Amino acid sequence: MNSLRRLLLTLLIALTVIIVALYIAVQTRWGASQLAARISAGQQWHITFDKLSHSWSSPSHLVFSNLSLRKPGQPPLLVAQQVDVGLSARQLTRSGDVNSLQIHNGTLNLPRGGLPSLPLQARRLQLSAMNINATPGQWPLVARQVSGGITPWNPARQQDARFQFSAGQLILNGLPASQVLMQGETRNGSLIISSLGGDVARGSMSSSLQRTPDGRWQVDYLRISDLRYQSRDTLARLLARAATLPPVTLRNVDITNTQLQGPGWAVNGLSLGLRNIGLEHGRWSAQEGTLSVSASEALYGAVHLFDPIMTVRLSGQALTLQQFTTRWAGGLLRATGHWQRQSKALTLDELTIAGLEYTLPTAWKQYLAAPAPGWLNSLRVEKLSASRNLLIDTNPDFPFQFTALDSSGTRLQLVRNNQWGIWGGRLNLNAAAATLNRMDLRRPSMALEANLSTVNISELSAFAGQGLLEATATVSQLPQRRAVLSLSGRAVPLDTLHYWGWPALPLEGDGNLRLNITGSLQHNVPLRPTVSGDLSATNARGLQIHQTMAQGVVTPGNTPGA
Repeated sequence: MNSLRRLLLTLLIALTVIIVALYIAVQTRWGASQLAARISAGQQWHITFDKLSHSWSSPSHLVFSNLSLRKPGQPPLLVAQQVDVGLSARQLTRSGDVNSLQIHNGTLNLPRGGLPSLPLQARRLQLSAMNINATPGQWPLVARQVSGGITPWNPARQQDARFQFSAGQLILNGLPASQVLMQGETRNGSLIISSLGGDVARGSMSSSLQRTPDGRWQVDYLRISDLRYQSRDTLARLLARAATLPPVTLRNVDITNTQLQGPGWAVNGLSLGLRNIGLEHGRWSAQEGTLSVSASEALYGAVHLFDPIMTVRLSGQALTLQQFTTRWAGGLLRATGHWQRQSKALTLDELTIAGLEYTLPTAWKQYLAAPAPGWLNSLRVEKLSASRNLLIDTNPDFPFQFTALDSSGTRLQLVRNNQWGIWGGRLNLNAAAATLNRMDLRRPSMALEANLSTVNISELSAFAGQGLLEATATVSQLPQRRAVLSLSGRAVPLDTLHYWGWPALPLEGDGNLRLNITGSLQHNVPLRPTVSGDLSATNARGLQIHQTMAQGVVTPGNTPGA
């Protein structure tokens, strides 16, 4: 019996020595490498660490130093100076279910699609002084000095959890932020961010938002102020990228004193308010949504606006422009109206233009001949009022200028079937003075009425020299754009028509003119070869001449005589 007791005591001592030896060995560099290789054997994830530490003051905790976790042949998912694993009795039945997991001073590289499934979960995950690099979708994320935690944490399956994180620095798709704080929870498959805030691009931001299980976002509130952001994207590209974002409903958005800038566009002093508007694939949806925008300055290409203000109400398939005012080209624009999504029809109930000093772009004719934007199938102006405007065209082939130009119009149809034109309505124009290809005129005026078949100019007059020019004209709305012009002049300079393309007359001084011509105003077709008609002229001494033009060529007329 004594021998048996001695044998058991010897075995117990040997076992204790072995356990102590193993305990000491695994806390060495050699033991750590052997244990890491043992853990990684047969697993898709490989783990390495320099040292495993244990302290009897915290007997349930294992501390790994310089730990790395990766898949073979891929960059590491995690590199950390210290990982503290808190164990519990659950490890007896579920080895991957730990009590706590604390990661200190490391880098977490999240692949596209988020954190992959891991054979590990924790009642509490805590990060401290971490760096995070992620590429979720098209918006790369870099975060520095990240601290926070998730309770509980299970990357293998969704479950309700609470989280809170802070980041000293964060860059999302090139947008810098600092002192970022986020807290919230996951509940029944939904992500609820109850508070998100920080300093963004020299401004500040705070928000509350949530994502439903089907991937839709709802922004309960978003407040941005004093933002200063410069993008490398053009405005068109920026909007195209925004159209690829998941569906989002904006309940309450307020942006104040913000500056945005990119290639060919900028806005300063921006204030924006959004209420109850949904965005999905670049399209809006709303039942009773509102949009209000104001800025001190806005620039897009050659369009430079000062103090623009716009208020819009969105409901169903309609957009109501309750207010739009801006200073542009030295003048003032003001409009109200509505747009229908289904018909892509914009109706301006009132359009006011005052005090403009505007030079037409070089390609303005090509622009009007091209189709209107896709969202504008129809444009109708119920009431047009313009006053004291200056309109200039510097085209060297036929420059013109109208000074103190006033106009009034009613029921003007300016776009039909996506094509620019005057397809209907009445329009009256008059100016204090005009210059047409270096020919000075006084008090020019015009009155026209248009329908789907014809533009009828019932009055066209101006003072030239000491006399008066008067004309009427019609222009067909068919693609050939056939035009008929009848013009008469009394006591006008006889070289007037020479400035506008008619060959010089062998008469000098003032006299009377009568011109009747037809031609085609078709785009991209030279005008002169289409013009045919006749001209009669009489000077102050009674000498007369008659000329005929056929396809742009004047045939010899009679020699001037009484």
